[in-house]
Amino acid sequence: MLPEWVTQKCPDVSAVHREAAIARQAQLTKPTGALGRLEQLAIELAGLQATEQPRAARVPIIVFAGDHGIVAQGVSAYPQAVTIAMMANFASGGAAISVLARELGSSLEVVDAGTLAQEEMAGVVTDKPRHGSRDFSVDAALAPAELAFAFEAGQRAVARAGASQPDLLIFGEMGIGNTTTSAAIAASLLGVSAEEIAGSGTGIDAAGRAHKARVIDAAIARHGVAGASPEKILCAVGGLEIAAICGAIIAAAQRRIPVLIDGFIVSVAALAAARLNPSCRPFLLPSHQSAEQGHRLVLRALDVQPLISLDLRLGEGSGAAIALPLVRLACALHNGMATFAQANVPDRPA
Repeated sequence: MLPEWVTQKCPDVSAVHREAAIARQAQLTKPTGALGRLEQLAIELAGLQATEQPRAARVPIIVFAGDHGIVAQGVSAYPQAVTIAMMANFASGGAAISVLARELGSSLEVVDAGTLAQEEMAGVVTDKPRHGSRDFSVDAALAPAELAFAFEAGQRAVARAGASQPDLLIFGEMGIGNTTTSAAIAASLLGVSAEEIAGSGTGIDAAGRAHKARVIDAAIARHGVAGASPEKILCAVGGLEIAAICGAIIAAAQRRIPVLIDGFIVSVAALAAARLNPSCRPFLLPSHQSAEQGHRLVLRALDVQPLISLDLRLGEGSGAAIALPLVRLACALHNGMATFAQANVPDRPA
């Protein structure tokens, strides 16, 4: 059983602040709607943050890492040892998300939510119930208690980040094999074949992708999880870092902290989170559409439109980090532009 807090209701969007933001946008010195989706983004944030001045200044980034037993089935172009090596790269500042965090002035926390690492690593928070998930083509990936632990690890990460009173949060992931795991979760949640979801991941060729899809479809059939509950799906074919992100998303929304959602893997975690606790759904702000072919279907299921599309497929939270300046600019425009009255600019005739 998942912890009781997982299904506890998130705060409502503040209708008062949302309506005030709509009214302000109508008075700014520009034609109505001229700033397009940046206007809507500022309005959404005002309602979510319950403020007249939406903010995106303090945005911690948390990367969750985990290993996946399904790698034994030859679904990745890279060896499993890369997961641990990349955790060290994050912590030492050499990874893409490390560079982006520095440029954005964001803190970066790395959480070992379930890698094969046997010892704790400098600069990494270790919070895991086991060393990697099981091979879900043979066994259930996670036991119910392990899944619950991962959700709690996500909540603990949000509690640590909450000390800085963040305006938004970004969650990233690292784990060789996790596009296979995410595709299995998405296919099960959406009731579609793996062929429609599974992408090239770390760069496998067409034959590798076909093999990946066959492995996923066989596992879904084996466990009987097509259209099953998110909890059952996550136990059968899930991963520890993905489960931790699910928990972190719900915990953030319960604290009234919007989450700038990254690419395919984080979006799959977001879809599972929204299915488990629909009240967290308004707090999910999509950042980009990745090059992974299944991402479009997951975004459609979430009923969201990404801010950018740059053919990214790196993960790590990198797409959300790249989109963050747009969110900051949306807030700056909303808060800083003059109204027609303040600027003595004639408004449209009544």
